[in-house]
Amino acid sequence: MRNHFRIGLAAAFVVGLSAPAATAKAPQEWDGLQRVKSKKFDSVYLLPGADFRPYTKVMLADPQAAFSKDWQRNMNDTNDLDRHISDKDKEAMLEKAKAGLRDSFTKAYTAAGYQVVNTPGPDTLLVTTAAINLYVNAPDLVSAEIVRSYSREAGEATVAVQASDSVSGKVLGRAVDERTIGDDLTYRRTSVSNRSDFSMAFDQWAKASAAGLTKLKEMSPVDTAGNTKK
Repeated sequence: MRNHFRIGLAAAFVVGLSAPAATAKAPQEWDGLQRVKSKKFDSVYLLPGADFRPYTKVMLADPQAAFSKDWQRNMNDTNDLDRHISDKDKEAMLEKAKAGLRDSFTKAYTAAGYQVVNTPGPDTLLVTTAAINLYVNAPDLVSAEIVRSYSREAGEATVAVQASDSVSGKVLGRAVDERTIGDDLTYRRTSVSNRSDFSMAFDQWAKASAAGLTKLKEMSPVDTAGNTKK
């Protein structure tokens, strides 16, 4: 992760959490959660002693999404008005990102054997997700002229995931991961190719999250020394 504080702060802002301390690297502690080693996410924080074994169901909060701070300005830094991103374009893209997150996490948790429900309960884990720092390199817009966009990658994104007890609201864990989206071949980018690449990344994050819950159930209660490996 290139800038832990920037990403952590963005995650805290979008998901509605308190931000970690202003340090150049990810802090060891965040709101009482301890940072632990992870092979799937850049940063994972768990509540010492947390017990994930009771959770057999998952309740998904409405996903959140936000573009990188300067993305719209950078996209509009051109005299070609056909390439300009309007606020309406931006909001439509964010809504698609939110829908993509929900779809990916619903499929992943269902495939992992967890029932996805809409109401809290003692056996239900509340999972909050957010796609932040979104940067789409070559957005495909509807225009009067044919405008072709080419890019090596589809863009970048950071996904933040929080797991809480659905009844008490007690936060049990958080994970943040930043990733470049797409491959390293330069070719024409369209809304279809962009959506495919971002959907694939969302699927990977969702599968890692669902697999992580299964692993944490096996390792519960979480080691208070912070030695848990996800």
